[in-house]
Amino acid sequence: MLAMGEFYITHEYWFAVVQLVLAMLGMGATLTLKDFREVLVEPRAVTIGLLLQIALVPLLAYCVIHGLGLVGGIAVALALLSAIPGGTASNMFTFFARGNTALSIFITALTTLACMVTTPLVLLLLAREAMPAEFTMPSARIALEIGLCLMLPLFIGMFYLVAYPGSAASFAKWCIRGSLLGILAIVMGAASAGRLDLQAFGLANTLLITGFILLLALLGRLLGRASGLSQRDGVAISMEMVVRNVNLGLLLKTSLFPAVAEDSQPLADTVLFALLLYGTLQLIIGAALIYYGRAGSARQ
Repeated sequence: MLAMGEFYITHEYWFAVVQLVLAMLGMGATLTLKDFREVLVEPRAVTIGLLLQIALVPLLAYCVIHGLGLVGGIAVALALLSAIPGGTASNMFTFFARGNTALSIFITALTTLACMVTTPLVLLLLAREAMPAEFTMPSARIALEIGLCLMLPLFIGMFYLVAYPGSAASFAKWCIRGSLLGILAIVMGAASAGRLDLQAFGLANTLLITGFILLLALLGRLLGRASGLSQRDGVAISMEMVVRNVNLGLLLKTSLFPAVAEDSQPLADTVLFALLLYGTLQLIIGAALIYYGRAGSARQ
């Protein structure tokens, strides 16, 4: 276990890179321009979804951070969770919940494109005060890493679908599986290196992350209804708010706080634990949204 922990610490950045690249290759291999034709005819739902993702979620994180006076790793973790776009799982969850899958895919794609600008900006605005005094936010490097590790494999996946449509579904499936294995390797490596300590993370932080994701789920449903959106559109927007691209969050964590052997990093460890906890919780909340989405669809 010790040897595995040392190997993980030495190569943590590349663990994060591989799992993100595989996830985006898989997502790209499912995207076609035909999926968006219906959505473009009625852009109101897209506009609402984008505003909620890009503006409301970071604003909510800002209110929680400053309203509760959060500092250190938990403040950075909330800023990072609000700065990353929706994840690829939101599209699958929306499909199972009988929501508007095309809308979900479109919002995911647009927020993914926008995050080259929005993610460094949100991190700078929300996390700067929680960082060590000597820390400088590497905004240009974050944008470059998003471009190389997120956008480039996304476009390569889309090209694969066009060039090899017969095998694209299988390609996407194995890429997503590879990405999940990558996250599992990160969990195992971090645990063996002593980076995942529930006691050190604390009950208060666990409840805070849980409350944050529940608040996102509640606001997604309420604002969808208040905006007069259809049941299917509301489900898609709720999923987009709840299911974040934790894969990207893990990459940014390793970029901002590289692991160093035999060096205690409580701030970085808190951020890592929060990301993995959120990733687990979003599966549970996503399953609940699937249940309510299917129930709402059956009543119509």
